[in-house]
Amino acid sequence: MRTREAFVWPDDKAALRRRAIRLEWITLAAMSSVILVLYLVLGNAQATRTAWIEDVLSLIPAMAYLTAASVERRGPTKRFPFGLYRSVSIAYLVGATATLLVGVYLLVENGMALSKAEHPTIGLMSVAGYDIWGGWLMMAALLYSIIPPVILGRLKMPIAREIHDKPLIADASMQKADWMTGVGAIVGIVGVGLGFWWADAVAAIFISLDVIHDGARHVWRAMGDLADRIPHTVDRDKLHPAIESARNAAISVAGIRSVEVKLREEGHLLTGTVYAELIDEEDVTSRLDHIRDAVEASDWRLYDIVVTPVHPRDLWNVKSS
Repeated sequence: MRTREAFVWPDDKAALRRRAIRLEWITLAAMSSVILVLYLVLGNAQATRTAWIEDVLSLIPAMAYLTAASVERRGPTKRFPFGLYRSVSIAYLVGATATLLVGVYLLVENGMALSKAEHPTIGLMSVAGYDIWGGWLMMAALLYSIIPPVILGRLKMPIAREIHDKPLIADASMQKADWMTGVGAIVGIVGVGLGFWWADAVAAIFISLDVIHDGARHVWRAMGDLADRIPHTVDRDKLHPAIESARNAAISVAGIRSVEVKLREEGHLLTGTVYAELIDEEDVTSRLDHIRDAVEASDWRLYDIVVTPVHPRDLWNVKSS
């Protein structure tokens, strides 16, 4: 079987992709330091324990992203003649599932704590010979845990939109869950210190609902991509403008009466078929090549487009399917 030609990234997009990979390595390092700091101050507060577990799970999207980036760059082979570009979509599903599981864990863990009416106690900790209320140390650690996700999430979002990087969007959503969990945990610890034993769990439950919403939304989109759903924008559920660009590019070629375009996502890329109704049967091969070149030039993500000539009746069937 003939293998595809490997996709070549435009220089500006390739630079952004390399930056995204660097940010993911920084994410692993920064979040590992957060996990260590929180571990050192773990106490009886449910919010702190929840934040620590959530931060451990938050490493999954970054690891999935880096794994997919390594696999994707191998290109088509005899064993995988279409390439490994869908590894990016798989990484998106893994990251989205991790976000959803974090939200479910937050909801179940804190819901059970609230139903049992557990009264957390925060004792004293000895630091340099001084006894300090443990809540102060926990809040300091949680404040530190908020900083990396806020910064990294804001840096990743514009890159993800520019190179249509859905796994990066899922990771940014996980980091949104990170800092929200940190803020909620601080609120919970303050509540416990003031005698409101339930504040700890209630704060985490409210956060969990938002995390579940984000996770479920991304899981649904990732499954749609793997099931060849029509391409949508990276962070909004709208049809991708490349579809219309491809259609306009195809119809602009001389000698074409009408066209229909069907695309699907393969990770960062869009591929599919253009069905073209020709005005006549002169120089068919050359015109089909012109259509393919025009379509692939209309958007950097369009790759390995197949152009098929069809009869008007067949084109109607394509539109109806």
